[in-house]
Amino acid sequence: MPSVPLPPKESNLFKRILKCYEQKQYKNGLKFCKMILSNPKFAEHGETLAMKGLTLNCLGKKEEAYEFVRKGLRNDVKSHVCWHVYGLLQRSDKKYDEAIKCYRNALKLDKDNLQILRDLSLLQIQMRDLEGYRETRYQLLQLRPTQRASWIGYAIAYHLLKDYDMALKLLEEFRKTQQIPPNKIDYEYSELILYQNQVMREADLFQESLEHIETYEKQICDKLMVEEIKGEMLLKLGRLKEAGEVYKELIERNAENWYYYEGLEKALQPSTLEERLQIYEEVSKRHPRAVSPRRLPLNFVSGEKFRELLDKFLRVNFSKGCPPLFTTLKSLYYNPEKVSTIQELVTGYETSLKTCDLFSTCENGEKEPPTTLLWVRYFLAQHFDKLGQCSLALDYINTAIASTPTLIELFYLKAKIYKHVGNLKEAAKWMDEAQSLDTADRFINSKCAKYMLRANMVKDAEEMCSKFTREGTSAMENLNEMQCMWFQTECAAAYQRLGKYGDALKKCHEVERHFFEITDDQFDFHTYCMRKMTLRAYVDLLRLEDVLRKHAFYFKAARSAIEIYLKLHDNPLTNESKEQEVNSENLSAKELKKMLSKQRRAQKKAKLEEERKHAERERQQKNQKKKRDEEEEETSGPREELIPEKLERVENPLEEAIKFLIPLKNLIGDEIETHLLAFEIYFRKGKFLLMLQSVKRAFAIDSNNPWLHECLIKFSKAVSDHSNLPEIVSKVLTQEMQKIFVNKNLESFNEEFLKHNATSVQHQLSGAKMMYFLDKSRQEKAIAVATRLDKNMRDKNVKTLTKVFEALLDGSFGSCHTQCEEYQAACHKLFPYTSAFMPATNEDDSSIASVNHTAINHDLLSNEI
Repeated sequence: MPSVPLPPKESNLFKRILKCYEQKQYKNGLKFCKMILSNPKFAEHGETLAMKGLTLNCLGKKEEAYEFVRKGLRNDVKSHVCWHVYGLLQRSDKKYDEAIKCYRNALKLDKDNLQILRDLSLLQIQMRDLEGYRETRYQLLQLRPTQRASWIGYAIAYHLLKDYDMALKLLEEFRKTQQIPPNKIDYEYSELILYQNQVMREADLFQESLEHIETYEKQICDKLMVEEIKGEMLLKLGRLKEAGEVYKELIERNAENWYYYEGLEKALQPSTLEERLQIYEEVSKRHPRAVSPRRLPLNFVSGEKFRELLDKFLRVNFSKGCPPLFTTLKSLYYNPEKVSTIQELVTGYETSLKTCDLFSTCENGEKEPPTTLLWVRYFLAQHFDKLGQCSLALDYINTAIASTPTLIELFYLKAKIYKHVGNLKEAAKWMDEAQSLDTADRFINSKCAKYMLRANMVKDAEEMCSKFTREGTSAMENLNEMQCMWFQTECAAAYQRLGKYGDALKKCHEVERHFFEITDDQFDFHTYCMRKMTLRAYVDLLRLEDVLRKHAFYFKAARSAIEIYLKLHDNPLTNESKEQEVNSENLSAKELKKMLSKQRRAQKKAKLEEERKHAERERQQKNQKKKRDEEEEETSGPREELIPEKLERVENPLEEAIKFLIPLKNLIGDEIETHLLAFEIYFRKGKFLLMLQSVKRAFAIDSNNPWLHECLIKFSKAVSDHSNLPEIVSKVLTQEMQKIFVNKNLESFNEEFLKHNATSVQHQLSGAKMMYFLDKSRQEKAIAVATRLDKNMRDKNVKTLTKVFEALLDGSFGSCHTQCEEYQAACHKLFPYTSAFMPATNEDDSSIASVNHTAINHDLLSNEI
């Protein structure tokens, strides 16, 4: 029922409520609401009740807010204000689809309301409802044709819908209205022209783009962008001579940009190697200090010429002491011939510098300073580490440290070598040594914390980070507040290895929240970018947000979360008290007394820890409340607290896993891991068609993947064991599996896989697992296949061998303690520094503990091995 119109006095009060809301004076707004509602005539006034609800929502009282807004809407369902307020409330609660419905209802009642149209357009672009956004921007353009945001918003809608012709027409019409003199440089006008040109390039209008940039060149602020666009367009149009001149000018401006050399080569089209080298030699003469013209030819020359150019390049860099020299050359290591040349030259330098302080014993000239030998040894340590010859690498780095024990880079590299050999505790120790040499260096501090996390030293890592976090709050809280996702993903992985699944899931959910917040932060830019005319950056932002969860941080967090939820589904956490009751029945009186004493101490310790955490939480909440009161920020109330105990005892772990899986399927479908994780979830849910979809997608990416092989055999066995499938489903499964298995039974399919991949440790492990899975009586044969260490095996490294050792321990081959010890001893001979393969020294330091702390880290060891 519509509300009675307010008389002048109450109407003025209502206007003041709106003003208080706009100025964030919420408490004053509530006073004015009370003044209107306390009058019996207007106690049920819908719009006032709605505004009271909106104001309460800003003060964090969400339930009361919904109550008042719904009551207001019931009292005045024909009021556009009530519907608009309800939309704002839904928007603050992140229910964007519901908010859009409310705004549309409001527009039915007041179709030309500018504020509602603007709010609707923001939600539409946020939700990427581009068709709806275009319509709303058209209405805004009709209502406010003189505002530039109306024109720009409408043009962007067409650009995002890839209707480039219409977007260009609108931008050109708007540009004509701008009264900017030809000689004056205006930043906003310059951005408009560059945006117009970007649309032309995306529409493949290369000639028009070139003419456009040349016409307005003088009015553009970003002169570098102008030249880059010219070079690119001239190349596309085949005007190579002019393009060559442009790229030469760009190289004069910045001789270190590899993209410019690529453009220059395309323009000059050298037909021989000599001509190609000549390009770089000419630049090098003009820019003798530039690195790129001396480094880039090393990519395409070979033989004696490569040796000659590399010799010059290395000597200069060793003489002046260039720490990132190895990183600069690392991309050449795909070529064995070039690797042997590098090794021959640098080991020659080392031998010669030790004897006569010169790069070659045949030379006579100025002697090299002692630091040259130091950097040569530093390079050789990295070189042998890259080749997997870790003993040699350690010898070189130890010699370097003995000569110069104060250089951070040396300790940093020593830690890195230990990481690559799988001794993460030792790696963390040496990284700590490195950071102790310069405690004010944030980079080395972060690296040290990362290495500590990889060695499962979570508390130490937190203390390390606390040197650079805000005082008064715990390091964990502050790192979460700063969205420090490298720390949180590493922390989640450490907790996962330690079996602290609740804490690991908390970190994964925190990372997920960061991505949600980053997506939500777009709201700040939808109006700002149109006002400031930063249109190219705005479109780039929208495109980035569309694929945001492709980021490695999200993938790592999602993968950890899915793996944990799968584990919790397979082995749900039991009630500890029940478990203890069962255990106590089997104990003697003395043992029971000892156990109870131990429990009391543990409970007391846990209680003290809980009290400390509670006090810390209360203090933080007090600080946050104080901050909110001071800033009077609009907020939708506190977010649900992430409690590890609740997270690890969820009712349906597989449903939680699917929440993390969906963004991976939508955005990272080209990664085989995505589909194999999906298979593992659907396998446990018994969803056969979704399992088929997952293995088919994975098969299309890499049909020879070892994990996929395991999934295929499990899937095929599950289908054959499941007799009561619907006929149509069974028909589809049989038809599709026929394409993969080609009339082979599972045993012969597995044997063929093993035969086809006879030199790969990973493939042999997967094949052996499936051999035991299909026939438990073949345990001895399966273990023999998995533990092969002959010379033919090509991927015999720390990562793959720890995977095998882990499989022997986790029951993938049943009980095999003797074979496990034999394999550990054999691996120890190959990799004496790897902690997982070291023989147990006492009861506490058993091989299983060693694997829990180190072997599961195999993914971390893959970098640069």
